[in-house]
Amino acid sequence: MSCACGIDVHAHVVPARFPSPLSLPEPAGWPSTVVADACHRHVMIDGKNYRTVSDHCWSTSRRLADFADMGLSLQAISPMPELLGYWLPATDGALLARHMNEHIAAMVAESGGRLVGMGTVPLQDLDLALFELRHLKQTLGLVGVEVGSNVNGCAIGHPRFDPFFEACVDLDIPVFVHALRPAGMDRLVGPAPLQQILAYPTDVGLAAASVLTSGLLRRYPRLRIAFSHGGGTLASLLPRLRQSMSVFPAVADCLVQDPGEQVRSMYFDTLVFDVPMLRHLVSVFGASQLMVGTDYPFNFRDRAPLEHIRQAGFDASVVHQLSHLNARRFLGIPSQQMEEFL
Repeated sequence: MSCACGIDVHAHVVPARFPSPLSLPEPAGWPSTVVADACHRHVMIDGKNYRTVSDHCWSTSRRLADFADMGLSLQAISPMPELLGYWLPATDGALLARHMNEHIAAMVAESGGRLVGMGTVPLQDLDLALFELRHLKQTLGLVGVEVGSNVNGCAIGHPRFDPFFEACVDLDIPVFVHALRPAGMDRLVGPAPLQQILAYPTDVGLAAASVLTSGLLRRYPRLRIAFSHGGGTLASLLPRLRQSMSVFPAVADCLVQDPGEQVRSMYFDTLVFDVPMLRHLVSVFGASQLMVGTDYPFNFRDRAPLEHIRQAGFDASVVHQLSHLNARRFLGIPSQQMEEFL
């Protein structure tokens, strides 16, 4: 039997309760919860049920009980993306971020070393974001930060966010980019879940491309940045970007270096639901850059991530990289912490 050694970098938290906002009347987009049954709560936003979630979202013990079946030794937990709250007034966004970060820190403390935390900051206000970034690392002990693919429509690679990324480098904080309120919703034909299914990969692909075209990694070569959903559409965009450098001088000027080489310093999760696609991503991004991602505990998740990695036919060294070694490097987890569970 294979060891339960996986590290999951894409797993979410929803608190059972939220505080009242600072602003009155309550600002649009402020979350709350109401009881659905003994094990579930409805997440309410603007008077509507945004999502019904189980107690695995806030219960440390329920979460840890699922590790064995998933083959996990450790999980990095981060907010459900809609709880990043960039659309809120800045002070309310800061309050929500602090509540999320304290809740995540409490779950980490309860976990006996099986959870690590990636917090959130109110990126709609860079001064408040930098303050919370220092707090989540230096006071709460969280190891990383989750950000949306865009901040109120502005792609995460935009130079306006340079002070944030510079601080992440200085504080040695890795960044996990998750799709959020994606572009193109008006082009979808069908039920609401198509946002997660189709629009999320598109938006995270554009976010990752913005990191390349803005030169973010050239400005901050020590930045550790990862993208959800296998980088979304990025793998399909890379050949077009590469070819365009020989056709459009302006594109060559903004990319400077081969984008296929640049992406090999970025990280991506394995959440693509397809073994041939996973093999393709390893060939494009490199075996050193892929990490387990499950989207736990939501229904649309990978329930057997290590089994899918093994099914891909990689040799043992690549399996070890994808299952835990790359995530340990990305998150900055000491080897002695891992040895307790292997």
